[in-house]
Amino acid sequence: MDDNVARLGRLDACAVSDALDKLQLSGVVTGIPRVTTDKRISGRVVTVKLEKDDGRPAASRHLGTTAIEAAQPGDVIVLEQRSGIDAACWGGNLSLAAQLRGVSGVVIDGPARDADEASGYGFTVFARSVTSRTARGRIVETGTNVPIVIGDVEVSPGDYVVADGSALVFVKAGDIERVLDAAEVIADRERQMVADLKSGLAPTQVMGKTYETMLKR
Repeated sequence: MDDNVARLGRLDACAVSDALDKLQLSGVVTGIPRVTTDKRISGRVVTVKLEKDDGRPAASRHLGTTAIEAAQPGDVIVLEQRSGIDAACWGGNLSLAAQLRGVSGVVIDGPARDADEASGYGFTVFARSVTSRTARGRIVETGTNVPIVIGDVEVSPGDYVVADGSALVFVKAGDIERVLDAAEVIADRERQMVADLKSGLAPTQVMGKTYETMLKR
């Protein structure tokens, strides 16, 4: 496994978000919650772009399947479906296939369906919304492992993501090592604060001036 993936897997979205703030980088996306399981997911990104079916020739393969076959164990498949059409670009069979491939989870800027089925597989899906409506005749795949936009963040194949109950946080591949270095320091400080609070120290002592300045460069 990529050592950066292993390191990212030990961090939550807030620590990585704070590291981005410290380094004056962007990458946080909110408003795309988990719709299955309660797991945090993280890994390298495989991207999929989907658009409105405007009559162009349809791909010969079911949408999402190319990404699953391209994914390595631990990867996260990230889909852009920003057409505004209420149609799912991910469903139960894709969740099962991705889980069997070892994919960490899926992030969708758009609707998903078969949430109960994916939950039964223990497979984690983050999505902007859920629906029962099929993509057939509504949505087509226009690219796999191409640049996409999630929220207001540009995401490229091979970037990194961590997603949990707070947010999605994307990190550019070229920034990952310095972001991880900063996030690990922040996470260590947070763990010490937790220990101090549990030991009986007053919150004003634990979360004082040092807390307020810990993200300054």
